[in-house]
Amino acid sequence: MINPLIVNIAYLMLLSGLLFAFIRLTKGPTLPDRVVALELMASIVAGTVGVHTIETGVASFLDIAIVLALMAFLTAIGFGRFLELGGPRDD
Repeated sequence: MINPLIVNIAYLMLLSGLLFAFIRLTKGPTLPDRVVALELMASIVAGTVGVHTIETGVASFLDIAIVLALMAFLTAIGFGRFLELGGPRDD
């Protein structure tokens, strides 16, 4: 059994990372900064689902984390392609 203190510390660290990513999302001076912040937030949510999986012991939650991580990756690839083709940039 995992120590509840360790799980709470992990949740706190993920929450603080999510807060900092949200600040970058709102203040980010350029569009790529905002997209990277969104991708980071999706990765942090996938990590939170992973910690919840470890905490509860229900392995089917890992499927959700994998889908979230893949969606974040494909979003980053799509945005990179959009910028490569000459999308709007403000930097």
